[in-house]
Amino acid sequence: MTPPNGAQIIACSLRDLGVTVIFGIVGIPVVEVAEEAINLGIKFIGFRNEQAAGYAASAYGYLTGRPGVCLVVGGPGVLHGMAGVGNANVNAFPLLLLAGSSETHLISRGAFQELDAVSLLTPHTKLALRPPSLESIPKVIQNTYRTSWYGRPGTAFVDLPADIIKGVVEDSEDVAAVFQVPDAPKGGVDEARLFKIAQLIKAARAPLVVIGKGAAYARAEGVIRELIEKTNLPFLPTPMGKGVVPDSHPSNTASARSTALKESDVVLILGARLNWILHFGDAPKWNPEAQFIQVDISAEELGRNAGDAELGVVGDIGIVVSQITGALGTWSFPANSSPYVQHLAAARSKNESNAASKASPSKLPMTYAHAFSIIERILHSLSPPDNGGIVYVSEGANTMDISRSIFPVSHPRIRLDAGTYATMGVGLGYAIAANEAYNGTAGEGRSGPIGRKKVVALEGDSAFGFSAMEVETMARYGMDILIFVMNNGGVYHGDSDDAQEWLKMQGNTQAGAQGGLRSTSLGWEVGYEKLAEACGGAGYLVRTPEELEKATAEGFHEKRVTVVNVMIESGKGQKLEFGWQASGGKQKRRARL
Repeated sequence: MTPPNGAQIIACSLRDLGVTVIFGIVGIPVVEVAEEAINLGIKFIGFRNEQAAGYAASAYGYLTGRPGVCLVVGGPGVLHGMAGVGNANVNAFPLLLLAGSSETHLISRGAFQELDAVSLLTPHTKLALRPPSLESIPKVIQNTYRTSWYGRPGTAFVDLPADIIKGVVEDSEDVAAVFQVPDAPKGGVDEARLFKIAQLIKAARAPLVVIGKGAAYARAEGVIRELIEKTNLPFLPTPMGKGVVPDSHPSNTASARSTALKESDVVLILGARLNWILHFGDAPKWNPEAQFIQVDISAEELGRNAGDAELGVVGDIGIVVSQITGALGTWSFPANSSPYVQHLAAARSKNESNAASKASPSKLPMTYAHAFSIIERILHSLSPPDNGGIVYVSEGANTMDISRSIFPVSHPRIRLDAGTYATMGVGLGYAIAANEAYNGTAGEGRSGPIGRKKVVALEGDSAFGFSAMEVETMARYGMDILIFVMNNGGVYHGDSDDAQEWLKMQGNTQAGAQGGLRSTSLGWEVGYEKLAEACGGAGYLVRTPEELEKATAEGFHEKRVTVVNVMIESGKGQKLEFGWQASGGKQKRRARL
């Protein structure tokens, strides 16, 4: 048998680890790795930008529960791919990044795309390695793959010099075998702490369970649903924790979020962090007397910000929640007689009434809420939430914020957004990852009773621009993704209500005069739908509710990538505001003895 070269060893190692798809962009020398992977039956999805490829690979890791793999060239490819590295680390998504590099004997001589990527990425990854020899490639790849996955997920990196990729081993028997990495060992909570937690929950006047995307990643929906059903505990999902328990569940406090935070006194946090999304656990958003029970796979999170390490648990959410449910026995929260639950119900009724009012028809151009309500009504008539047949991806400040409460989901891992890093530009990469996870030949994603899913991306026009050329990627691979671009002509808000006004401002900008375009301005009524048409997909330009209804229904059934360009009100003159930053004055928490 002819001894293998480095590219073949790399591809074989990935196959033996169970990798079924690679996301990336090829060039010299990594194109040989991609070709060998294809020869072994591994699917390669070629992107138009390394950022989007990295985002896709990280989201694929989240959706499937095993590391996503991204392959890029060295130098500039690594720099572009670093966006995916940071996003994966902050969101705790498992990602294995492989990158080419210049020949080892040319280091420091100004070689082609030379970059000391190992030194660059070491502070930003869980592990960054370069194989010292061809024979060591399998073990290096296996080690980095395992490291990215075990413990708190994140990124691991392998630097692949050109002479390693092209080199040939003298004896194939010297190449170590690689086997699939088993699931990480899982642990629970000790009996003493479990008793303490159960007593604290039972004594609470206003308990709350916060469900984060870590719970969705852990596939803990079964045991968490059992906990909520048996105990009647109110729960609050974080944006990507939605669906672990159906949004339609009566104990869901999402539409009374502020009240739940202000009044809750014992908070069980499952796979979420006390960061900006949860206001750090601080007053005045939270009850200053609240006690937080954190359940997390990472010990470093326990006691962070308002957390109490003495109440925290390092362990697998599925195991720990089962233990807590058992320790609570037949106890259930007396919701029917609770003033706290009554306050939640009143707040829910008020907020849902306000939301319905905003979604009602009022004027043209349509508002965000009105447009989203139309899309939601049509999509849910075609695929009810309980079926789990739609994956929602949303990005863009207003698009993401407003759509979050309008599109309910009943199953986990079918709602993706900009996440913990609030990263703009992830949308189309995430959509491609979701399509591959649920609709690809390997079909590694699981959620809800329906296997194949329609991927729907809700994009702000600014966010869409970060990775718009990935529409061509979708078209090339026959992905029937449905994209809505909410076009208000600006970042956050547009600055013009009609074409003549915008053209006047553009002219002032070009002439260097006052009264020009603002920093948040984008083009006037840009024809984003034409991009899909140019790539072989379908495009719709809509201005009215009737046009949006028609485009949504036809786009859902379309077998090609579809872009619906939705003209909405500009929001001119509205205040730029981000709800999570409007935290008010900080209050002191009571001292813990």
